[in-house]
Amino acid sequence: MSKLAAVAKLRRIFVILWVISKYRLDEFMPRKPLPMVVRVLFIFAPWHLFRKPIMERGERLRRSLESLGPIFIKFGQILSTRRDLLPDDIADELKKLQDDVPAFPGEEALRIVEKALKKEVTSLFSSFEQEPLASASIAQVHQARFHDGRQVVVKVIRPGIEKTISQDIALLFILSTLLERYWEDGKRLHPVQIVRDYERTIYDELDLQREAANASQLRRNFLDSELIYIPEIYWDYTHKNVLVMEQIQGIPIADIAALKAAGIDMKCLAERGVEIFFTQVFRDSFFHADMHPGNIFVAEHHPENPQYIAIDFGIVGTLTPEDQNYLARNLLAFFKRDYKQVAELHISSGWVPENTRVDEFESAIRTVCEPIFERPLKDISFGQFLLRLFQTARRFNMEVQPQLVLLQKTLLNIEGLGRQLYPELDLWNTAKPYLENWMKERIAPPGVFKNIRQHLPEWLEQSPEIPKLVFDAMTQIKHLDRRSADTEKLSAAFSASQARQSSRTRNTLAGAALIGLGIYLSQPNGLELLQNTPWQATLLYACGIFLIFRRA
Repeated sequence: MSKLAAVAKLRRIFVILWVISKYRLDEFMPRKPLPMVVRVLFIFAPWHLFRKPIMERGERLRRSLESLGPIFIKFGQILSTRRDLLPDDIADELKKLQDDVPAFPGEEALRIVEKALKKEVTSLFSSFEQEPLASASIAQVHQARFHDGRQVVVKVIRPGIEKTISQDIALLFILSTLLERYWEDGKRLHPVQIVRDYERTIYDELDLQREAANASQLRRNFLDSELIYIPEIYWDYTHKNVLVMEQIQGIPIADIAALKAAGIDMKCLAERGVEIFFTQVFRDSFFHADMHPGNIFVAEHHPENPQYIAIDFGIVGTLTPEDQNYLARNLLAFFKRDYKQVAELHISSGWVPENTRVDEFESAIRTVCEPIFERPLKDISFGQFLLRLFQTARRFNMEVQPQLVLLQKTLLNIEGLGRQLYPELDLWNTAKPYLENWMKERIAPPGVFKNIRQHLPEWLEQSPEIPKLVFDAMTQIKHLDRRSADTEKLSAAFSASQARQSSRTRNTLAGAALIGLGIYLSQPNGLELLQNTPWQATLLYACGIFLIFRRA
């Protein structure tokens, strides 16, 4: 590390301590759980030299987060949606972080746009409002108009923001390393890995071309959808630090009074938010992972059938098919109170060590869940439930899964947002039918055939390599055989069965190919010659099944 970088980091530490002292955030820290040495240090801490500000605690917290910059503002934005976890006064103040972040000068935004797009603003737009429409933690947005009259918004990255973020990330790495080394739960929670994932996420958010690509993908996924509208991206006017997209018209979802005045069906709106989340996660495996109230609007047309409008696509998440399947089965098991399956899923997926006793873990989960599920489902907070379950699983060394951090955060945001819109929202019953249908589609014959047809070209492409792989394995075994009498016997047995296995492999591959061809020919887009002769597809199925189960 260079001397300048070390000085910058030290300076940032002093800034953080100054902000904590200025707004007396020490009052938010519990003292009793701390070691005696730390409590003594608190007595002589520098914040005692500052007079307590004449403002409420929520405003003090909000102003301190604004002073500390984008990473801390992001943290406040996440907290603002969790009214079931925060007092109302703090939640109301943190909500202002969505659109009340101080702006940088419009003249600076003009210079950034002209430098990025290599043209004067007057040649790019017929008008450009220097007063920002909105100002967020990473960027701010200006209204503009194309020469053909189309209304657009221009998003511009804050100047110098990357340097500030790099300093804060470096400090987070120091803190997370200390936690992982000295905190009793540090190794299990993997704080360093979480910071590393967050570092990648926030740097991705600084690249507006990546955000534009995310928006284009989401727009294709929900093209002509009644659930959500994604604005159009104008790629010819987009750069790494400048993005131009269609200007949308809608009511901010946080403006409950305006939504009710417009006659919006609040129950339908809240339930559609849950449906959008599960559609993105399970149908598309590509979800908007920053759905706080500042990024969501509601279209005013068709208030009885409300449509969401999303912006700010810098953070998206994806799941592997294995993650999707694990998540769906876990949630359904919770819905059914099948605690044994929950325990087994946690073990098989690697959340807890494989030597964990299923019966003990099942009993611990039941102890947490039963008191919660005795209440009406609409009164159950998914956020509170996850916290209780996580605390209980500590003694089983349950580990944080970094690949699911964004998903968990998004689900908590959706629940918090839905409860603001409609306090009676039943997240569990809204999600359960969707998950059940998704699982049925995966295991039903159409879903199985679709999966086979999707992977058949890959299987056929790899099939010529199988004999060579078998031959290479046999060659290596023969070399090992010369060194051990035991391995000679093993090789002899393996050689005796290899011929039979090779024949079975050929039969299986041929059978799978025939079944796949039969599936293809039975589809409407199959070969025209065989579209009106379904008996041939049936014959191919039969031949394929016969070859697969035929003994060599």
